[in-house]
Amino acid sequence: MHLLFLNGPVQNGPFTFHTKPGKAVGIRLAAALNAILGSPPAPHLWNTVTLDGDLRHRSTEGTTVPRPAFEALLIADKYAPEPTPPAGTMTDADPAVASLALEMIEDNLRAGTVLVSRETVPTCRACDHMTGRGTPACAACGSTDIQERTARHLVAKLAEDRPVLDRTDIHSSHRAQPKHLRNTAANTPSRLIISRTRDHGIDLAPLSLPGLVLDPRVGVHTTVLAAARRHQVDTAVMTITENAANHIAAHGQHFREHQGTRLKYALHGHLPYGHTADLQAVYRAYRAASITQQTFETWFLPLFSLKEKSGTRPEQLPQLFKHFMRACLSSPSTPDPSEVTAIREAVAEGRTDWLTSRRLLGTVLAIPGWHGPTEAGEPDTIRSAAL
Repeated sequence: MHLLFLNGPVQNGPFTFHTKPGKAVGIRLAAALNAILGSPPAPHLWNTVTLDGDLRHRSTEGTTVPRPAFEALLIADKYAPEPTPPAGTMTDADPAVASLALEMIEDNLRAGTVLVSRETVPTCRACDHMTGRGTPACAACGSTDIQERTARHLVAKLAEDRPVLDRTDIHSSHRAQPKHLRNTAANTPSRLIISRTRDHGIDLAPLSLPGLVLDPRVGVHTTVLAAARRHQVDTAVMTITENAANHIAAHGQHFREHQGTRLKYALHGHLPYGHTADLQAVYRAYRAASITQQTFETWFLPLFSLKEKSGTRPEQLPQLFKHFMRACLSSPSTPDPSEVTAIREAVAEGRTDWLTSRRLLGTVLAIPGWHGPTEAGEPDTIRSAAL
């Protein structure tokens, strides 16, 4: 297999997909694109190396539960009442991710792109937590006793001979290249401290940096590559918003390629899930069955977010549903093989023009074995519901 879509690891915060469906857009988009390509289901990726996670674990009865198990329970709750994903989940602190991350760090140490050096950073006297410059109080314990402390840290040096984010790092057609993102991603220091004080994460003690873990902005990249390694793919495409990519791109510069596997970003926009209730009148007008509504909201809209990278507006929803319904009604009983090939080539190249074609969208719904990211039903079921 040459290409697999994987979601940008989702922060394991206090929400569920039922209450915050927007949190699942990257997961649903990756699942939809993999299904169109005929690729196997990919694991859902999670970001658990967070200060919020540390505080949540310390402040609850969960402190009696090992942190990995604590995070796993929280992740499982996100899917209820739906079943957990068929390919399982993977976090940015899993053993396979940690092993790969240490491999990549050692490669970068040998290449001189990453080094261990003494750095002076603001640190809380009370709990030794690294704080941001200008921060009045420690986010970990609340103490205002902050001092400058010099200690050994892991540092990444940005390359001088190539941009932080190159055209080849984005999974998109030439015309849709995000020039603004490429410019803003470059506005970062030339040296980045990529070790952090956390209770949980990829332990840097093997590098003689006890008490420190790998910066999660690096860790999300190694998580995607670890999932790609499991599936033996050449290219891993991370679904992510432009804002999130801007936040992590510099930290991933030396962690987007390893042993022949390349990571790219597929940018998507936000979806106005808070306004889907406004579609009830349109749903009734089209006599749309619940399966059709669900497929539109959890399959088509995530796909459309790949086209509308700046975000889908609430007023677009009725027209988008009409377009989706027309595609359902025109979906052939047997798809044209040449059209299926063309759509898969477009997906592999990062093109989205097929989404606005009623005929091609109907072809996707007719692909044998097709299913939506929520296992909503087979294409003939959706088509009959539309009829």
